[in-house]
Amino acid sequence: MKLHSKVKGEGQPLIILHGFLGMGDNWKTLANSYAKEGFEVHLVDQRNHGRSPHDEAFSYDLLAEDLKQYLEEKSIDSASIMGHSMGGKTAMRFATMFPDQVNKLIVVDIAPKYYAPHHQQILDGLTKISEAELSSRSDADELLANYISEKPIRQFLLKNLYWKTQEVLNLRLNLKALKQNIEEVGKGLPQNAKYSGETLFIKGGKSNYIKESDKSDIASHFENFKIKSIENAGHWIHAEKRKEFFSLSLDWLKS
Repeated sequence: MKLHSKVKGEGQPLIILHGFLGMGDNWKTLANSYAKEGFEVHLVDQRNHGRSPHDEAFSYDLLAEDLKQYLEEKSIDSASIMGHSMGGKTAMRFATMFPDQVNKLIVVDIAPKYYAPHHQQILDGLTKISEAELSSRSDADELLANYISEKPIRQFLLKNLYWKTQEVLNLRLNLKALKQNIEEVGKGLPQNAKYSGETLFIKGGKSNYIKESDKSDIASHFENFKIKSIENAGHWIHAEKRKEFFSLSLDWLKS
């Protein structure tokens, strides 16, 4: 599968993988900052997201294979890889399948364990938007507000809107495939999946995605890891505490 991406800067390759229902563009501001520090930043849209192709099949093995193919297309032998949430799971799976192609690994606010589906309300809201054939972003926001009260989350989700025709907005997401594969999105790493390279887990101090009790599970997959917490940040650490996140991640990438 030929993934869509935006590339910024020149230097050491850094692949950034967005979370569920996101797209590479979500990381645009940070990508510019890494680019200024000597990185060639690849903002990749994963399958069924952003401008990448749609496919009914969806699993972390497939997402890792997609990324391997992407690196081959770009003639990249190895890269540092950073992934948030679902993107973090892809990054972990890729590192355990193709360890020689990873320089540094950064996993943002996700553990290698199973997470029960918890996006139902968001998916219901997005389904309503896709069925409504709306003609303005404000109408879409109003409709989504019936399902999601937090405006920043709505703004993030509404980045998926595009003009299907001159009058009608639609979503870039392959909503049907993502809903059908919601169990896959929550799946953990296979038991035998292991990676011995340097791995940094960055968690939000207010987020419960990585708990103290997850450390032993992380250690069973990753030999050489650190967990750093950013205080007063929720799950969207990179958006909520951009400066702190950038400083912490850059130190790791350059160490």
